[in-house]
Amino acid sequence: MALFDTSRPVVANTGIGAAFANIFSGLMAAVASWNDARVTRNTLSQLSDRQLDDLGLSRGNIDELFRG
Repeated sequence: MALFDTSRPVVANTGIGAAFANIFSGLMAAVASWNDARVTRNTLSQLSDRQLDDLGLSRGNIDELFRG
């Protein structure tokens, strides 16, 4: 499994430009989080029952992990 290190710049300005940047960076963080969960869910779904058992999970646990 690959590990990707991502860093996001922090905007320290004030004003309308900073507000827009904060909204945009928050939106991008939400999309990145959703995509990470989607990829993890798909990867877990592709594992065999034995592999899931080795992780201490079952098929039913996969959906429970990602509920609100």
